[in-house]
Amino acid sequence: MTHDIATRDRLIVALDLSSVEAAEALIAKLGDSVSFYKIGYQLAYAGGFPLVEKLADRGKKVFLDLKMHDIGNTVAAGVRSVAKMGASFLTVHAYPQTMQAAVEARGDKLKILAVTVLTSYDDDDLHAAGYRLDVSDLVEARALQAEALGIDGIVCSAEEAEAVSETVGAEMFLVTPGIRPAGSNVGDQKRIMTPSRAIAAGADYLVVGRPIVEASDPKAAAEAIVAEIATALA
Repeated sequence: MTHDIATRDRLIVALDLSSVEAAEALIAKLGDSVSFYKIGYQLAYAGGFPLVEKLADRGKKVFLDLKMHDIGNTVAAGVRSVAKMGASFLTVHAYPQTMQAAVEARGDKLKILAVTVLTSYDDDDLHAAGYRLDVSDLVEARALQAEALGIDGIVCSAEEAEAVSETVGAEMFLVTPGIRPAGSNVGDQKRIMTPSRAIAAGADYLVVGRPIVEASDPKAAAEAIVAEIATALA
């Protein structure tokens, strides 16, 4: 069962763009069709950090996707800085010490998301990196650790959403990248799903980048996904 979240808030548009100017132009095109944005490495390191506060001041929600992972003190210091920006979500890699430090430093408003296994990884990629577990087993193990440490939500592919939602408590929400509407280009993702199937699998928030960012009419593309989410919820 999904959480009580406004339908439009369930769509998170990934601002995977090379400049703040390009991001601002896209945001203007999307207007009130989108209420939640993700800022990742590309935009953040191109001067995008001040955009977090700007969007928050405009009433938008911001997901800062930095996938923090370092010694505890360093993670905690970074999380406290992000909390001051007004971001709603922040990602950390799902390693126990990293998650614990982030939870202790998050404050009252910032929600910490744990990244289990990147959606561009499959079993062969994990084995090549020295992991003994397959994707599904590692996702489950990390989700259980995240729940025990008080993490707010899990980032996992939609393929794992149903299993993760059955594994962790009802208080945790699921954020799924790798969302591709029917007919979209898969790109570099290996574990993907359509919006309606992801919602049916238990996802609470859907992260969508290229299908909206690269669309000839981004606003229409976003509205279509919101409509598909609404239909799936109904």
